[in-house]
Amino acid sequence: MDKTGIIVVSLCVVLLVWWFVDQNKVARERALYLQMHPPVATLTVSNTPAGPTVTAPASPASSAAAAQVVFNTNAPEQIIILTNGVTRYTFTSRGGGLKLVELLNMPQTISARWRTKSGAQTNGVASLNTFAAIPSLAILGDASLVGDGNFTLSQVAGGVRAEKQLANGLRLVKEFRPGSNYLVQADVRFENTTAKTLELPAQEFVVGTATPMDADDNNFVSYGGTMWFDGKSPQVCAPSYFNTNTTFLMFFARTPQSEYRAGATNVVWAAVFNQFFALAAMPKQPAERVLAQAVTLPPFPNIESAPGAGPPQGVQTALVYPAQTLTANSSLDRQIVLFAGPKEYRTLARVGAEQQNHAELVMNFGTGFISFWGIGTFFAKLLLSAMNAIHDVTTIGYGWTIVIITFLLRALFWPLMAASTRSMKRMQALGPELAALKEKYKGDQQKFASKQMELWKKHGVNPMNGCWPMLVQMPVFMGFYTMLRSAIELRGAHFLWVSDLSKPDTLFMIPGLDFPVNLLPLLMGGAMLWQSHLTPSSPSMDASQQKLMRYMPLIFLVFLYNYSAGLALYMTISTGLSVLQTKMTKNLKDPAAAAGPAGPMVNPALTPASKSKK
Repeated sequence: MDKTGIIVVSLCVVLLVWWFVDQNKVARERALYLQMHPPVATLTVSNTPAGPTVTAPASPASSAAAAQVVFNTNAPEQIIILTNGVTRYTFTSRGGGLKLVELLNMPQTISARWRTKSGAQTNGVASLNTFAAIPSLAILGDASLVGDGNFTLSQVAGGVRAEKQLANGLRLVKEFRPGSNYLVQADVRFENTTAKTLELPAQEFVVGTATPMDADDNNFVSYGGTMWFDGKSPQVCAPSYFNTNTTFLMFFARTPQSEYRAGATNVVWAAVFNQFFALAAMPKQPAERVLAQAVTLPPFPNIESAPGAGPPQGVQTALVYPAQTLTANSSLDRQIVLFAGPKEYRTLARVGAEQQNHAELVMNFGTGFISFWGIGTFFAKLLLSAMNAIHDVTTIGYGWTIVIITFLLRALFWPLMAASTRSMKRMQALGPELAALKEKYKGDQQKFASKQMELWKKHGVNPMNGCWPMLVQMPVFMGFYTMLRSAIELRGAHFLWVSDLSKPDTLFMIPGLDFPVNLLPLLMGGAMLWQSHLTPSSPSMDASQQKLMRYMPLIFLVFLYNYSAGLALYMTISTGLSVLQTKMTKNLKDPAAAAGPAGPMVNPALTPASKSKK
């Protein structure tokens, strides 16, 4: 390896190690900040039959002078559990809502890096609203609306009813009926049982709390949070919105926000989600606003925390409805459909079609640049459908399915890659003539550019031919990237030594540094480095630029090192096939070069050697 290569490799290694050390430092600072500034909006509800009264600040939906909301936990908690064999729903009297949703066919996965205190791995199931203080469809707001927060639960045909009578004569009735496709039909009714008019304060219907999937869910900050749909496009609020230590490009700190508010009577649905699961509230009539707040969750039970890690964080979200007036003996009904299940595209597409609300957007395939303004999203859906179709037909594992799709994509792009390589070979062959022109017109860049274009045109060379394959493949790559990060099918999927394609394929941790050794990204980096040395360089580049471009893949290794094994597998196979294609193309004759314009590709009269002879 030459001097430039050694410098670049050394810098990349230093940058990679620094990044992991810096992230551990950020985690410790975040833990310290949370200890000194605990979130004031969190309600800690005891699960014991009796306990102290817990007080929360007044809801932002009410006026600043409104009384505080008090949740009395002295009354015993009622629990009703319903199950349909696929999902287990736990309803609670405290808040009169859905406390926990457990997906019985989906195990909670914990990597080998995180062990229980007994040394055994967890055997629990994936769940939603896990450890959240407030149940889904609890109603918050003014004290006259909440009271002590306790409801009376009863089981009815096909579901559960929660009832509460308030001192001012207002009666709240909620009915929950689980159905198919992970849906729960919820009917909420406000009844004025008096002979006088009642003022109904603003209400916050809690959607639920976005929580990490498990103690090893490092992707929650990037792939979790709150999402809502305004009828045109989805809007996302990530946990980083509330995080003091969040930085842009690891350098520029940002100011944390205490809450997220959005909407203008156009909230079609709102959801809380992590990488693979979502809890969405879809009202029959759009809500006025959506409100999200950061909350601190209790530690995962019997799980040893990573050094310097703070308590897990969540994002609580609510649909906000305006204050209204209830006339004597009248009622107000709100119908809401809850989706609580996996972010599985086919299921969400069925729900979206049934509810006519594009619920499939909960997949969060990305907006703007991350999806090339919709093009990447299109390819993400297409590639996910193709992956599932191949898996269903062949019944092979998803790892091999990714390999097959990569081969198919490479075959599809073969003509473009071949044309690009041939074009770059022609440009490389014209290098001596370009060098001579550059020397001849070194004082007149405009003249040099004109002569350069004439030379390229004469020999049928188009410099853009080398860029087209990259430009065409970029939306496909972004689609593959967003698909792989969101596909729940990869969660827990095995491939050779990889135990979970949705997480890095960590073989072991380097003692003392807490640095993971991930094999697939290392193979990917090696393949990309090999490819860069095979690809012809542009003759317009000087020698130092060419060397830097050859070692540029190491920068990709730094940024993709800790991504999912599924993405690393795709990149490794794709780059390996690129190397094979490059070698095959180099051995093929270029018909355009052989039958090109009259005269040789290189004019000896213009070469530096000829000039020196003169």
